[in-house]
Amino acid sequence: MRRDELAHILRSAAKITDDPDILIIGSQAILASYPERDLPEQAWLSIEADVTFFDDPGEDKALMVEGGIGEGSEFHQSFGYYGQGVSIELAILPDGWRDRVVGYAQKSAAPAKAHYLDRHDLVISKLAVRREKDYEFSGALIEHRLVDISLLRARAEMLADEYGIQRASILEWLDWAQTRFGISDGEAGSVD
Repeated sequence: MRRDELAHILRSAAKITDDPDILIIGSQAILASYPERDLPEQAWLSIEADVTFFDDPGEDKALMVEGGIGEGSEFHQSFGYYGQGVSIELAILPDGWRDRVVGYAQKSAAPAKAHYLDRHDLVISKLAVRREKDYEFSGALIEHRLVDISLLRARAEMLADEYGIQRASILEWLDWAQTRFGISDGEAGSVD
């Protein structure tokens, strides 16, 4: 997905829900940190953007997004990409993630005022799910030094105790990735 396509989804979601305060939590959140031209193919191939809201206790807004611009909708059929309305409660995120969300202002997304997961919190949330596509996404960012593996370890340690199994799995996978992609202990990777 390109930034202009994401802006279209954001614009549409804001209009459908009458709420401009949108949070992107899936892989497309990486577009707040890097334009698609600077990303490996595995990081921008998705045709969906996971759209959630800070204020959606009954998940009505997520359902409105799903019905209006979700998978299989007329929007999806017309443009080839879509917004998936999701609950923020589904994401497994490190403590303090709200303080690290990234704002990326796009005039073309108005009236949406979008927020995006920090790229390191994003990778942790993807690794916590343990799907092959999430490992490929995370591995591509690590391989291209677009995230810092030591910071990823620190963020994994910030997962709540109830996610101990996911934390252990993430830390084990990060050890594998460090070896796989030849990252030395002193190599920081890319950090802003």
